[in-house]
Amino acid sequence: MISLFPHARAASAYAVPYSRLRADGFRGIIFDIDNTLVPHGAPADEKSRHLFAQLAEMGFELALISNNDEERVRPFAEAVKAYYVTKAGKPLVRGFEEAMRIMGTTASDTFLVGDQIFTDIWGGRAAGIFSILVNPVDPSKETPFIYLKRVLEKPVLFFYRLRQIRRRPLIRAMREKRQKLKKG
Repeated sequence: MISLFPHARAASAYAVPYSRLRADGFRGIIFDIDNTLVPHGAPADEKSRHLFAQLAEMGFELALISNNDEERVRPFAEAVKAYYVTKAGKPLVRGFEEAMRIMGTTASDTFLVGDQIFTDIWGGRAAGIFSILVNPVDPSKETPFIYLKRVLEKPVLFFYRLRQIRRRPLIRAMREKRQKLKKG
């Protein structure tokens, strides 16, 4: 069964530890656009162009994936100088696989950054991609359908947080044990 839980969370697409992920061997990044990088329907802004320029300089291959059409995605992709896949059918894996094929990467060296569990995270996990959930840029600009999905995401996020809280004592104990071994 495919998990709806992200592998990791970040406050925003601009707060992901990209340099650490690059050092860990990741070569490609797949981004959702709307409410991941900019408010829903907004064009690429200076912040997103700067982020993509930095990531390209680090050596990442970059792709955008969207259920939107070419008219929405192509101008954004051109502005940030990234590959793109339109009408991706997220959460189906075909769009994610197409993005990796275009970038020349594989599931093991690609990660996803997205703001929705039932499209981005579900699809990324189904494709075998390390998936990072970010908070939406501007939830006030979302359509009623996306708002409904956000309501349905709440129980998933509750159980995700509960799992993270349960793991903390184990992680803390492992760190303490490592520290003792280093000292002793």
